[in-house]
Amino acid sequence: MKKRYVIGIDFGTLSGRTVLLDAYTGKEIAVAEQGYAHGVMDKELPDGTPLPDRFALQHPSDYLDVLRNTIPAVLSRGKVDPAQVAGLGMDFTACTLLPIDEEGVPLCLKAEWESEPHAYVKLWKHHAAQSEADEITALAAARGEDWLPVFGGKISCEWELPKILEVLRKAPHVFEATDRFTEAADWLSRVLTGKETHAAMFAGYKSLWRAETGYPDDAYFAALDPRLSGLIGGKISAEVNTAEQIAGTLSVSGAALTGLCVGTPVALPIIDAHAAMPAVGATAPGDFVMILGTSACHLFHGARPAPVEGICGYVTDAVVPGCTTFEAGQACFGDGISWFVHNLVPERYENEAKSRGISIHALLRERAALLRPGESGLLALDWMNGNRSILNNTDLSGMLLGLTLATRPEEIYRALLEAAVFGSRVILEQFEKNGLAVKEICAAGGIAKKDPLIMQIYADVLNKPIHVADTAQAGAIGSAMYAAVAGGIYPDIAKAAQALCAPASTVYQPQAENHEAYEALYREYVTLYDYFGRGENSVMRYLRDVSQNAKN
Repeated sequence: MKKRYVIGIDFGTLSGRTVLLDAYTGKEIAVAEQGYAHGVMDKELPDGTPLPDRFALQHPSDYLDVLRNTIPAVLSRGKVDPAQVAGLGMDFTACTLLPIDEEGVPLCLKAEWESEPHAYVKLWKHHAAQSEADEITALAAARGEDWLPVFGGKISCEWELPKILEVLRKAPHVFEATDRFTEAADWLSRVLTGKETHAAMFAGYKSLWRAETGYPDDAYFAALDPRLSGLIGGKISAEVNTAEQIAGTLSVSGAALTGLCVGTPVALPIIDAHAAMPAVGATAPGDFVMILGTSACHLFHGARPAPVEGICGYVTDAVVPGCTTFEAGQACFGDGISWFVHNLVPERYENEAKSRGISIHALLRERAALLRPGESGLLALDWMNGNRSILNNTDLSGMLLGLTLATRPEEIYRALLEAAVFGSRVILEQFEKNGLAVKEICAAGGIAKKDPLIMQIYADVLNKPIHVADTAQAGAIGSAMYAAVAGGIYPDIAKAAQALCAPASTVYQPQAENHEAYEALYREYVTLYDYFGRGENSVMRYLRDVSQNAKN
């Protein structure tokens, strides 16, 4: 059999990772990663222009560098001829939105816009459009819009429409100059193929589109702001490309950028977390997948649509044919642990870790593992970056309860891990409350692969076995699987996953004694969750307002 290969690219929050996969065996031939030179811009633009609070921007040139550098690198390392590559696929964070002109050029790449924050890419964790999201939700509820329950009953500031409304209200000159607002993934498809596409995956979960009825009608947009009339078909593409289609094939310029051959099939892009589902073998109703990284995405394959409070939406046939895939998540996961480690761990811990030749994370994990559930006397709320699901409110903030003069860093570290897991349990239970039974749980991502402590906590808190994917490149591998379908190697993604996915070999089993202890802690967590998160006490919003006023 002639050797064929596929390439998958995972565009994350801080870097892009590219994998070269054997299209018939699933073997990883080569991997390359490139960090984004501009990273996440949350303080200032490259020219020094200061950014407002809760901005999170990126530079599109960083994405092009990933294509330009990592694809030739994996081809070289794998000693593979570009003519042997059957397809290219990619996944991306979402909603990651940028304004472009009629030629497809991002506004921020033009000299006249380089000092304008609203001309740049707004990353998924750009949270400055919370008031716009609240306005969108309130109007939809008042009008009785039937699409609102599909998206959990509340619109997130991380999604497309709040970010567009923010541009319209805060920078109308940018809104007027924009030909299209597009997901970064769809823009890269255009760069590679020369053809504009709008993948159903992004439209369905982040842009209020439904396969059955399309977008909200124009009357809603006009009621939101008269200047939004004609938004669909104007500044947002009205044509949505569904899962059975491909983005196109590499153009001459796309081939020159990547080092691949003209005409190489390009799969429609997919949201980063969703791409991991086939990579871990999750292709059937009842499969629940947790992608654990900077943030956490929780995905569930259901056999039918159902309204679920606080989710990010659901789309049928978007990930795997025959499944309705629901999305939920936590806006703060690894970010919260990193915040603690980088800011609040004493120097003596750093010195000990250095003397032993281990990371500070490894030292804290080692010490935290010696604690029994509840031993720290601490309980936390994991909202340092707001709450995505179920409350969908970025005005919420973190909390640590039970501190004493005897509290040690490893106790706080473990309490933060436990809070993150408790937040995941709230999400899982929300599905089950709506008759969507979770049969098997799989975890993927860097944290799942390298942190046995939190995975055991997951098993104990959820009281279910947790299967951990063997690869740290689940997103890129899933994207490569979609590339194999686009290239005609397999008829659909389920068949590709069956052929290419290696079953998880690591399984964490729940421990009855720990589960019993966590049941009591979890009940207290839910009490705090509801008290501070559902409006009974608004001190978190008050403190945020006080802080913002003081800064201004």
